[in-house]
Amino acid sequence: MFVPFFENLRAASVPVSLREYLTFLEALKAGLAIYDPEAFYYLARSAMVKDERNIDKFDRAFAATFSGLEAISADDVLNAVDLPEDWLRKMAEKHLSAEEKAEIEALGGFDKLMETLKKRLEEQKGRHQGGSKWVGTAGTSPFGAYGYNPEGVRIGQDESRHQRAVKVWDKREFKNLDGDVELGTRNIKVALKRLRRWARDGAADELDLDGTIRATAEHGYLDVQTRPERRNAVKVLLFLDVGGSMDPHIKVVEELFSAARAEFKHLEYYYFHNCLYEGVWRDNRRRWDAQTPTWEVLNTYGSEYKCIFVGDASMSPYEIVQPGGANEHWNAEAGQTWLNRARQQWPSHLWINPLAERYWQYTQSVQMIRQIFDDRMVPMTLQGLEAGMKELIR
Repeated sequence: MFVPFFENLRAASVPVSLREYLTFLEALKAGLAIYDPEAFYYLARSAMVKDERNIDKFDRAFAATFSGLEAISADDVLNAVDLPEDWLRKMAEKHLSAEEKAEIEALGGFDKLMETLKKRLEEQKGRHQGGSKWVGTAGTSPFGAYGYNPEGVRIGQDESRHQRAVKVWDKREFKNLDGDVELGTRNIKVALKRLRRWARDGAADELDLDGTIRATAEHGYLDVQTRPERRNAVKVLLFLDVGGSMDPHIKVVEELFSAARAEFKHLEYYYFHNCLYEGVWRDNRRRWDAQTPTWEVLNTYGSEYKCIFVGDASMSPYEIVQPGGANEHWNAEAGQTWLNRARQQWPSHLWINPLAERYWQYTQSVQMIRQIFDDRMVPMTLQGLEAGMKELIR
């Protein structure tokens, strides 16, 4: 009976395989989701969605498959759709306020509501439009869609209109994953996962199940084999712009930093202000008395590192092209000189700009940095980070 669901998922470009669909059916057969639409939704999604970017496509296919109950005849509803009283009662207890429960009781109570719904389904012979009694659309019946009743069971309606239904049968509460929205830590992790190169190193402290089975079969006794844990072997060097025009972007840069620390075992980071000069630092409270010479950084980290600059690139053009152009100290060499040295040392490099891309054309320094980096500048959005990660793994 779920074949149309599977077909709708494929039509919506959700890359679901037959094996995943069979897993979903096995989970239903095992009773993992019974009379609970929320549990049913999450069960289906966990079985058939393997990439967060496909969640919205899944939601649309899910809604298309399990909506439209108002167009089903009474016999079909009785044979195919069970509205369990216990489930509806529990959901009402979970979601209704004390005032709403009292209002329902004043109008006859939940028992009366469910008893009437069962009777309507038994008596009704077809689709109904308008009126105050039958399960249908419009009107004031407590059962159906696109009408009004102070204590109803909404069936087959894609959104709330009066916020008065006792139970929303097909409410969709899931938000799009927009490739242009600014990111939270979770979405940043999703994008950074594209930058992976798995390797096993370190102590052999993880059970090697296949190796254990093979060694046991060969030796005739239990021979436990271990192996190093598989880790992301990519090495990342972060340069983070702080202060001044970066202050409005503190939150999103903190989220990026947090996500990067969680995703990459080999992560090094340094702070700078506006442009890269002869010194960088790790502690902003000691930025003047505990700086690390940029030459030392260039000579410490090999060319295998992925170098990522994070900053809005908004500054005076003189800070980029002129010795002495820095606004806080005298720089003997121009900022672009140090940026070019960094690009030469780490050929796999990228500039991530938290400033919305639509504003880049209005800031001369952004265009200058973008040119220095051969257009390897991306916005700090899901789509931008994904493009940046692809650039880094070329």
